[in-house]
Amino acid sequence: MMLYTDIDFNGKTILITGGAGFIGSNLAFYFQTHYPKATVVVFDKFRSGKTLSNGNLASFGHFKNLLGFQGVVICGDINDPEALNALDQSYTFDYIFHQAAISDTTAQEQDLIIQTNLNAYEDLLKIAIKHQANMIYASSGATYGDAKSPQSVGVENPGNVYGFSKLMMDNLTQSYLDKGVEISIVGLRYFNVYGPREYYKNKTASMVLQFGHQILADKTPRLFEGSDQILRDFTYIEDVIQATVKACKPKKSGIYNVGTGKPRSFQVISDLLQKEFSTNLGTEYIPNPFSSQYQFHTEANIKSTKENLLYTPRFSLEEGIAAYVPEIKKLYESEVQNG
Repeated sequence: MMLYTDIDFNGKTILITGGAGFIGSNLAFYFQTHYPKATVVVFDKFRSGKTLSNGNLASFGHFKNLLGFQGVVICGDINDPEALNALDQSYTFDYIFHQAAISDTTAQEQDLIIQTNLNAYEDLLKIAIKHQANMIYASSGATYGDAKSPQSVGVENPGNVYGFSKLMMDNLTQSYLDKGVEISIVGLRYFNVYGPREYYKNKTASMVLQFGHQILADKTPRLFEGSDQILRDFTYIEDVIQATVKACKPKKSGIYNVGTGKPRSFQVISDLLQKEFSTNLGTEYIPNPFSSQYQFHTEANIKSTKENLLYTPRFSLEEGIAAYVPEIKKLYESEVQNG
């Protein structure tokens, strides 16, 4: 990964909640690689056998995402006041990257999602203010629901409780900013992120990875009907890390979209992967069971992100998939075939 900011994080203490997850673990290795004298604290619930009512795991954090990490690893739940108090008392943080969440858009447990995604965030925000630590947290493009493209902050219509919980986080952030807090607070609405270290999200991993493994298994990729007309703003993980790191030094606190601004179809993903793997398996189309709450077109308006975070996406879909293919192959051999 490139160096994305002129901030020197050496000697700083950095908290990454959800640090054993997809984006969090990539952040942990970014800081370890570029700032070896930083103290990086990964806080994660880690997975157990517990599942949600939809059958998906309740927590996706996995130790394999942290193999090679040399910082501090703490197993804890952001809903546990004692665990948060221990963090508060044991460290003085300079930066908090809050990635922990229930991010499953098909989850139905409204109580648990609101508690985890919204209320626990405010508890962490109070710690950030006490420590004078800049807060950078994961919001989501799911806040927009079926809002017209390109999606812009201020025009939201979430179609599920996950998107609602993230919108409420953003509203809470604005209320704190309106009070004149002395730290910077940046919420990042990530759009359809894909790339290394997402495998352990299981069924909620990107379709780039899922299609890739279907193709490597010599299976015809299964797409929802009309997938050539379902467009999403697919964003490679390195661009997400770029935006997240640059959010440490914003020109202005607030909520920002993180995407490419160039939506592409699921059909194109399947076709690009088949080209990369030199296969011609065609496509199987299946009905979309989520059509009533589905985002059929996402496109991030990144004008303010460019202006205030100095963010410029580097990876087109073609470039992102090409960069990801070796990892997709490696995972297939090590985890799928031998799992």
